[in-house]
Amino acid sequence: MNAFSYERARSAAEAAAAAVNTPGAKFIAGGTNLLDLMKLGIETPTHLIDVNGLGLDRIEATPDGGMRIGALVRNTDLAADPRVRRDYGVLSRALLAGASGQLRNMATTAGNLLQRTRCPYFYDTNQPCNKRSPGSGCSAIGGFSRQHAVVGVSNACIATHPSDMAVAMRVLDASVATVRPDGSARTIPIADFHRLPGDTPHIETVLERGELITSVTLPKPVGGVQLYRKVRDRASYAFALVSVAAIVQPHGTGRVALGGVAHKPWRVEAADAQMPHGAKAVTDRLFADAKPTDENAYKLTLAERTLGAVLLQAKG
Repeated sequence: MNAFSYERARSAAEAAAAAVNTPGAKFIAGGTNLLDLMKLGIETPTHLIDVNGLGLDRIEATPDGGMRIGALVRNTDLAADPRVRRDYGVLSRALLAGASGQLRNMATTAGNLLQRTRCPYFYDTNQPCNKRSPGSGCSAIGGFSRQHAVVGVSNACIATHPSDMAVAMRVLDASVATVRPDGSARTIPIADFHRLPGDTPHIETVLERGELITSVTLPKPVGGVQLYRKVRDRASYAFALVSVAAIVQPHGTGRVALGGVAHKPWRVEAADAQMPHGAKAVTDRLFADAKPTDENAYKLTLAERTLGAVLLQAKG
C-alpha cells in the first residue's frame, strides 16, 4: 500500500472543500471497497478524509411521509430498521442479500452506492482495463465474459455494478443529497446518479470532484408486495449474475429493476407498464437494446425466469 496522509473532517462542507483542494484525496468511511483496492494498488489516494464523525448516521422521517437515510448509516442498521422493513421491504431484502454480516456492519449507505463498478479484469493489474487505465483497452471484451453486462454496454467496458442496495434504491425512486466544495447542496435522482460506461468507464457517477453524499431520501411508501431475488454462483457473499427488485401492486401493476446486467442498476420505466402482461413482456422491453456476448446471453433468459418467479411469489 502506498503512503498517504490522513485527516478527520469536522463538517460535510469542510470535507468537500478539503477533497477538492488536495490532489489525490479520497473520502473514507467504512472502507470496505476502498481499502481493498488500495491494497491491490488499484486505488492510490495520497490523502484520506475520514467522514465518520460528521453525524450523518441517522434514519429520519421526512415531512411528506418518506425517509431520509444518512450517508453513514451502516447497512446492518438500515436493513434492521423497523420502518425500512415495514415500508421499504425490497431495500431490507436487498441489503441482506449483499456481502457478509461483517461487511454489512462496516459498509455505509453512501459507500454502497459508490462501489466501483468492476470485474475480474479490473482486479488483475496485469490486464488492460479502461477503468483502471483509461484508453488501455477492455480485456473482458473478447475475454471470459460470463459474469458481464448484457445491456447498456460500450466498446470500452462491459462490467456490471455490484451493489444490491442500489438496485432497490432505483426501484424505490430514491434521491441522493450532496454538498459541493463551495458549500452548496444539490439533489440527484437515483436514475441519474450512476453513469453508463460510454467512452469514459472510469467515471462512474455524476458527482463532481470533492462532492460529498450527505443522505439518501426515499419517497412516501408505495405499498404493494416488495421482493428482491438474487441469483448467484454460490449461496452467500457473491455478486449477482442477475437480481430482480420488484414492487407488485394489486392487479399486477408495479415496478421492476435489475442488477447484474448493466454498468448501473437497470430500470426502464416503460417496462413497468408491461408488468400485468408477465415477465417476458417486461424483460423484452428491459433488454430491447441488449448486446450480450455468447458467454453471457443466458442472462436474458435467467432474468425473465427470475422475474417470473418473483411475480408468482407476489401472487402468494
